[in-house]
Amino acid sequence: MLKKITFTLLLSASFILCAAEKAQTNKVKTPALENPQSWTMVVVPDIQGYIKRINNHGILEIMHSWIAVNKKQLNIRQLLYTGDIVNHNNNGDVRPDIVDLVAEEQWKAVSGLMEIFDGYIPYILCTGNHDYGERSGENRLTSFNKYFPTDRNRLTREQLVTCGKNAFGIKNLENAAYEFTAPAPDGRKFLVIVLQFAPTKEQLAWAKKVADDPRFANHFGIVLTHSYIRGDGTHVKKEKYIINKEHGGLGGEDIFKQLVYPAKNIRMVICGHICAPNDWDKSVGFSMVKNSSGKNVAQMMFNTQAVGGGFSGSGGDGWLRLLEFMPDKKTIKAKTYSPFFAISPSTRHLAWKTDAKNEFTFVIE
Repeated sequence: MLKKITFTLLLSASFILCAAEKAQTNKVKTPALENPQSWTMVVVPDIQGYIKRINNHGILEIMHSWIAVNKKQLNIRQLLYTGDIVNHNNNGDVRPDIVDLVAEEQWKAVSGLMEIFDGYIPYILCTGNHDYGERSGENRLTSFNKYFPTDRNRLTREQLVTCGKNAFGIKNLENAAYEFTAPAPDGRKFLVIVLQFAPTKEQLAWAKKVADDPRFANHFGIVLTHSYIRGDGTHVKKEKYIINKEHGGLGGEDIFKQLVYPAKNIRMVICGHICAPNDWDKSVGFSMVKNSSGKNVAQMMFNTQAVGGGFSGSGGDGWLRLLEFMPDKKTIKAKTYSPFFAISPSTRHLAWKTDAKNEFTFVIE
């Protein structure tokens, strides 16, 4: 009899736990457009932490697979990567005796993990300090162009309108401009200008020339670059990298003064770079400023690479920034979602960051 009662109690407890878990799971929303006529741009933060450690590759694969699977449901039209594609461009100080990959293997790994989008979704990448030199920005040498040539993804190639020169006078995707049309009913023309980490005065002049081209006068301009603002929304000044000191690299403050402020059509800047271990306030940032024409410019920093256990942790817990462009052609809804947490019922309740810095609405008219 005691055994029967014990079994009944255990069965009842199990039922209650399952019911509670189901109820909790049902409360967690799955990503969906708030307006069926909207479209989505996905911002992928610095991925160096996923790439450098073999153990973390699966998380980036989950992120990429989720984006691919939800392309239709969320009307995903563009992916933007904020730089630091790898942790070491050259061998630098790696630890192959533990789990870190040597530099060339990092490039091969990220190249393979990007293949899911080739011919399926256009993606635009910018270079970060870790994509240059050995450990971090000692010089302008990079393997980026070897693995991401202009003709790699035909959908991105169709958007490419021009390339600027890199440090060696070669035109490639380190500095480039892309054009695409938003789906109906939006229908706006978008211009994305990519700047390498710490661009030079000459490269900013090239970017300004592109922005000032009458062809793009009525486009919605976006600048994608690695370092621009901090978590508090203020501009990054010149940083202590050899690239900056010896190669004329400039910081976010100069990018704003020489390009963003004078341009009439640049309405948004997206960057990564700055973060702090398990500190969301220093890993995401947003601010609105006025350009020389008095128009609003949204400035967004999104770099979650250290929130999942610091710089030796998970690489960032799979967080993505989803930007829903509403059909009124002025409202953008920003949400922060982790398909890595969402994949399991036991962690699904952690899949959204809903505080004011991670879920918000802004207007650009």
